[in-house]
Amino acid sequence: MADNENTEERIGLHSLKPAPGSRKARKRVGRGEGSGTGKTSGRGQKGAGSRSGSKSRSNFEGGQMPIHMRMRKLRGPHMKKSMPFEPFRTHTQPVNLGDLDDRFEAGAEVTLDEMREKGLGTRKQVPVKVLAKGELSKALTVHAHAFSASAREHIEAAGGTCVIIED
Repeated sequence: MADNENTEERIGLHSLKPAPGSRKARKRVGRGEGSGTGKTSGRGQKGAGSRSGSKSRSNFEGGQMPIHMRMRKLRGPHMKKSMPFEPFRTHTQPVNLGDLDDRFEAGAEVTLDEMREKGLGTRKQVPVKVLAKGELSKALTVHAHAFSASAREHIEAAGGTCVIIED
């Protein structure tokens, strides 16, 4: 039994090595025709790319329209004074009245946590805005960050109340 322990190699910093197949030797170009990358060393026959000192730009995309030209541009003069694109967009997630009507009982207190449990307004840190898509036939007390004007009218017409959450 003591012999068995000695024959097993101890694992330690001295015996660490990468998993088999995870490391690959670099391609050695220009080492004879039999290697597959002899003679021209994978550079092709002629042209700028075959010459020594040839460079390729890191952002060159083979002649197609480069990404920095496909992207939308800043407004204003193209200097540091330009404003970022859409600086005043507000990010909210919508919750429709029809969804509230389907998921909640009459007279229920609809909080953000209750909505999340029922699969509405699931993105955290994003304000919830109630919109008037669909019909509401129950009186609900709805807590949200914002309400559209028509959603507020529908909720109050059904006998419910709107409570604005301020973070």
